[in-house]
Amino acid sequence: MALTIDAAKWRRRRGVGRVLDALGGDDGLTRYVGGAVRDVLMGLKVSDLDLATRLVPDDVLERLKAARIKAVPTGIDHGTITAVSDGKPVEITTLRRDVTTDGRRATVAFTDDWREDAARRDFTINALSADPASGELFDYFGGLADLEQRRVRFIGDPLQRIAEDHLRILRFFRFHARFGRGEPDPAALAACTARANDLMALSRERIADELIKLLALPDPSATVGLMLERGIIKPIIPEIEPKHGAVLRALVMAERAAKIQPDGLRRLAALLPRDHHLAEAVAARLKLSNKARKRLGCAAGADLMSSPQALAYRLGVDCAVDRLLLAGQPAEAAFIHGWAPPRLPVGGGALIKLGLKEGPVVARTLRAIDRRWADEGFPGGAAFDALVAEMIGRAAG
Repeated sequence: MALTIDAAKWRRRRGVGRVLDALGGDDGLTRYVGGAVRDVLMGLKVSDLDLATRLVPDDVLERLKAARIKAVPTGIDHGTITAVSDGKPVEITTLRRDVTTDGRRATVAFTDDWREDAARRDFTINALSADPASGELFDYFGGLADLEQRRVRFIGDPLQRIAEDHLRILRFFRFHARFGRGEPDPAALAACTARANDLMALSRERIADELIKLLALPDPSATVGLMLERGIIKPIIPEIEPKHGAVLRALVMAERAAKIQPDGLRRLAALLPRDHHLAEAVAARLKLSNKARKRLGCAAGADLMSSPQALAYRLGVDCAVDRLLLAGQPAEAAFIHGWAPPRLPVGGGALIKLGLKEGPVVARTLRAIDRRWADEGFPGGAAFDALVAEMIGRAAG
């Protein structure tokens, strides 16, 4: 008897039924594919539904137009169209086979062969598909057995699959950290180790995206430790050394103790030396956003200042949480997590009214008050008035 899933519940999702009706979902022309099928079999929440179809892109566009469903040609050269049905996007891709690959991109040709399309995917657990009418599962490469054993395995020859797309090296470790159990597949691990230098040919944006996704998983420390041991990351971020894996493990434990969600950037900081200039240079090399670059640099700093609140006040709450967790202070990090720093309740004009002469001394005194106020725990009322009076007196004297 064929294995099945409850595909009817997906069809009831807003907009999905209309797309399937338009694209022959009841006639074997279109199936659910990829991550949605994998995740439902693992009991995980399914957010996005992807469809694959035997229909060529022009036919997909015509059928969607006839059904009055908006079609966006998001990647039409590679056969991908996004249908916007009842306000919800559904990605549809025509079955493909690779014609040429160079490790970064592929030239494809369309096909109507489900197995041929599945064969170009990376891992067996990602090559599953399901009939939207019957829920019947299609498994051409042993993905169901690999799912049951929690094993991530390349389809076919791992070296060939990596040669087609070098990013599959990092994807292998991310998928092993997320879905795998026990030791990684030996053939896959050997191939990734042998071809680690191929990562240097990829754009830094693709590397950063995949690496941060890996680091943001609940506990990637064992997998990352293996990557460091095997020299997988060294070609792209030579500043990361095997000994830094222990810092990542400690950070994961600190996040759990503080009940603070994992963060890929914070964990990347754990893998770097405590040098904010170096961290910012790595972020720039990875072409991270300015915001991410500044946060990574700040997290890599070592100064914890006088108190968690003072740290958060001066550097921002995110940076303070990062530094405290990296320093092994989860209780302090939890204390300021979500804290809203107060605003200094005095300005330059008020200092002048209190007797301070106009000029650079006002700005200097304001900065001195600000530092002292934070160091003393943000006192208010008479205590704050006394602090201001004392600092004005020092400046005037």
